[in-house]
Order: sequence, then C-alpha cells, then structure tokens
Amino acid sequence: MEISNYRPISLLPTFAKIFEKAMYSTLSRHLHTNNILAPEQYAIRKGKSTEDTAFRLTVYLNLLTKSYMLEESSVTYQRLLTVNHKILLTTLHFYGIQGITIEWFRSYLTNRKQKVEIKSPNSTHNLVSDWGILKHGVPQGSILGSLLFWVCINGLPLQINSLAKPILFAYDTSVRISNENFIDFSTSANQVLVHMTECFAANKLVLNLEKQI
Repeated sequence: MEISNYRPISLLPTFAKIFEKAMYSTLSRHLHTNNILAPEQYAIRKGKSTEDTAFRLTVYLNLLTKSYMLEESSVTYQRLLTVNHKILLTTLHFYGIQGITIEWFRSYLTNRKQKVEIKSPNSTHNLVSDWGILKHGVPQGSILGSLLFWVCINGLPLQINSLAKPILFAYDTSVRISNENFIDFSTSANQVLVHMTECFAANKLVLNLEKQI
C-alpha cells in the first residue's frame, strides 16, 4: 500500500454539512443551467454515469481496432490538496459566482482550522497534531470538495481536445491519444502532457505522475 496515494478523511460538523449541501445544489444548478461544465465531465451530469464513461471508452477502442491505429489509454489521478484559494475564488467569479455568494465561498475557504489524529493500536493515547490553518484546498470528504475541483480543471479539455480525447469522471481523467504514425503519436502525447502540466501549474495543482493505471 502506497501511503502517498491516500489522504485522511475530515470529520466535519453535521450543521456545516447542511450549509454545504444547500450551496452544492445552488452551484451545481448554476453550472448546469449555464452549460459551464465541460461536456467531457461525466460526473453529476444528468443522463451521464460511469456506464456512459465506460461505453464511450469501449466504442473508441473498437474504432481503433478496426482502423489499426496505435492507441494508449491512461488514467491520472489529480488531487485537490494544493488548490489555491485565490485562484479558486477568481475562477468562481469568472463563471458568474458573485456578490454575496462569492463572499460565502470566501468565508468557507478562509481561516479553516484542522488537526490530524492517528489512532495507536498498541497504546491508549492517540497521536494528535496541533491545530493548523488550511492555506490550500478544502477538507477531504466535504460535500463541496469534488464540485470545486471540477471547477478548477474545467478548462483542461478545451486545451487538449485538438490533440487527444479526454474523459473526466470526478477526480479521474482518462486521456486517449491515437495515430497510425508512431513519431506523430509520440509528439502528440508529449504535447498533451505539456498542456496538462501547464494547466495544473497555472491552477497550482499537483499532477501525481506516480499513480497511474
């Protein structure tokens, strides 16, 4: 088991989750009504599911088999760990989240404190850290976390659509590249990686290259 592949789940107050749930519904409705989410994002989309994601990938593979094209498919997991609050708020504002709503998100992200507790199986005393202020990201396991992450990477498909066929589902991004010429295929793959790296760097996200399937 690779410890770096996992993050602790935050234990959040039930009362706070009620507000998160209400804001999640409001933000999700705004993103869908105004067609803001990229069509390559299949999570929480009406009429789309994990089955649709698998079907789209299967159809693509069948077309490749019939045309004898080279193909590579990989899934890279991105993490919300280092999302910059200022960039996130700027992106939300760009997508029309303004006024009192953007101030709510500012309050939601600012001055949040967290501590870590590790249960010790051989001792009656658990290991507990000091309280620290979260300067990046949102708590893992929060209701809004996934939706805010999708907002951050929403522009990624537009940057690589001319070179690859991306499929996004929640935190997973599948990028498919094909070409009959191996040199052209390698060139496209490198260009896609450069665009993805630049996109994540611009949003101060970390691309975990070690975790692939």
